[in-house]
Amino acid sequence: MHRVRANTWRSWRAASKRTQTHTRHKPDAIMRGRYCRRVDLHGWIDAYLDHLRVERALANNTLEAYARDLGELARLADEVSISDVRLIDHGRVLDYVATGYKQGKSARSSARQLSALRGFFKFLVREGAIDANPTELVDRPKLARRLPRVLSHEEVLRLLAAPRLDTARGVRDSAMIHLMYASGLRVSELCALKLGDLDRKVGTVAPLGKGKKRRIVPVGQAALERLDLYIDQVRTNASSQSSSPYLFVSPRGTRFTRQGFWKLLKAYARKSGILSPISPHKLRHSFATHLLRGGADLRAVQVMLGHADLGTTEIYTRVAHDHVRTAYDRAHPRA
Repeated sequence: MHRVRANTWRSWRAASKRTQTHTRHKPDAIMRGRYCRRVDLHGWIDAYLDHLRVERALANNTLEAYARDLGELARLADEVSISDVRLIDHGRVLDYVATGYKQGKSARSSARQLSALRGFFKFLVREGAIDANPTELVDRPKLARRLPRVLSHEEVLRLLAAPRLDTARGVRDSAMIHLMYASGLRVSELCALKLGDLDRKVGTVAPLGKGKKRRIVPVGQAALERLDLYIDQVRTNASSQSSSPYLFVSPRGTRFTRQGFWKLLKAYARKSGILSPISPHKLRHSFATHLLRGGADLRAVQVMLGHADLGTTEIYTRVAHDHVRTAYDRAHPRA
């Protein structure tokens, strides 16, 4: 494995691509044997990031966050001349968390960093590099559970109606926004969709979610109509786009990007008079909340969102029931 500084994400990613074909198909016993001969902190961080990329198939954005957090650990270890992972104990981990507080990091950021460390040290215990996990006795910072912010149904209707249907770009944008709200996709899933992932006859879409897990999500009739319009009248007739395997394509024939969708969504939000901050994930929040308000089963919403843990989906029940409390406060004489 190539020796790189883990806090340099680009260097690690370049090295991981070079070693990808050599590590992907090796048996676990061989991988563990190779890892166990290493005690160097930087080498172990690289090994863990490769494990996350190859074996757990985490998304690049998630890998980048892990690389940043573990790179900070490596930097602090270098400052006190520690290179052996066996020398990082409970006290060193506390110093790491305390340094983040001194730098003004929020409790949420500190919790994310601690989560990255816990996963890393669990990996080291499993591979036999250390005997005990030094993060086990470190308390996670207390977090106030923030409720997701959602658009009202009226705001969603204005947003869906914002793109013009007399231009090719407007038809494409309308199809993307309709599908995003109709199926609750993540923006990365939306942009990665291929033509074969959409079944227009059945009315479903099959996005590839976190951990390379594919799920089947229904697509509403209104969204299907916009998708039919886009595919049949815009995408098929554009020579630069018709050969691309991806569903949503730029005028140059390249895959549509997350940043590009973010920009167009903000532009249409301004056009439709939505003054609150907007993001692609806010559409996903709105999808889940509006389903629950309409009486959808929580388990069904969990499957459609692609959540591994039902507890992640349950947060939407609190938002969905807010309108009930508001109606009570407004109407009950003793409220």
